[in-house]
Order: sequence, then C-alpha cells, then structure tokens
Amino acid sequence: MKSCLSLGITSAIVGAGGIALAGVVSAAPTGPSPAEDTIRTLQSSGYTVLVNRTGSKPLSQCTVKQVRQGVTHEILDTRGTDIKPLIISDVVYVDLTC
Repeated sequence: MKSCLSLGITSAIVGAGGIALAGVVSAAPTGPSPAEDTIRTLQSSGYTVLVNRTGSKPLSQCTVKQVRQGVTHEILDTRGTDIKPLIISDVVYVDLTC
C-alpha cells in the first residue's frame, strides 16, 4: 500500500476521443429527456454528476442540453510488476435548460 501511495494521486483530463467519453455518451439518453432520469442514469453508472442549469423552473421541467466529460481522478496501483490506474472518481457535467 505504501508503494501505491508513494506514487501519489494524479488527475487527468480525459480527451474528447477518450474511452471514458464514449461511456458518457452511451450512458446519456439522446434528445430531450427528463433531467432527473439522465442524472439518475449517470449516477447509477458510477459518475459524479455536476449540474449546470439555465432557467428557474423546477428540475422536473428541465431538459438536458448537453452532457460533457469532466476530470477523472485516479491513483496508480503498483501490486506486483504491473502498474495500473484505478479510477477514484469520474466527473460529468450535465447542462440543463429550464
């Protein structure tokens, strides 16, 4: 465990062509959908969801404008001879229009 911690915690921004973005796109329904359903689906897929909201209507009357990839927080696991990244938190931004 000490060797894992000695490498430190790293943060990386996943590029638009990255594998993580493909997961976000497949997790988010296409077209206008109830915002609550989209947020719930992303959270159940393991994402930390941050909401950006335009308008003052209740969340039940909002529609999803866009889902964007955020920062992925990971640590390096150094058990044995392999060094593997372990994702701690995967953030997505959900832009809503209300």
